[in-house]
Amino acid sequence: MRTTITLDDALADEARRYGVALSSAARDGVADAVRRAKEAHDRAMYLAHPETDDGWDEVEAWGPAAGVNA
Repeated sequence: MRTTITLDDALADEARRYGVALSSAARDGVADAVRRAKEAHDRAMYLAHPETDDGWDEVEAWGPAAGVNA
């Protein structure tokens, strides 16, 4: 997908001066921003609906005794 972004002229000039590839830098920046937004969303959902103890013992549930390779 193609999209248009707007950069401050001074930042764009600096990027050119130092050989920063704007496309990949923008892609990396957006990927980082999405990751942080997902983390914030997951944290907010956890705080709104925290996990509760369901009585399962992780070792018992997922260990070799349960027939699952750990």
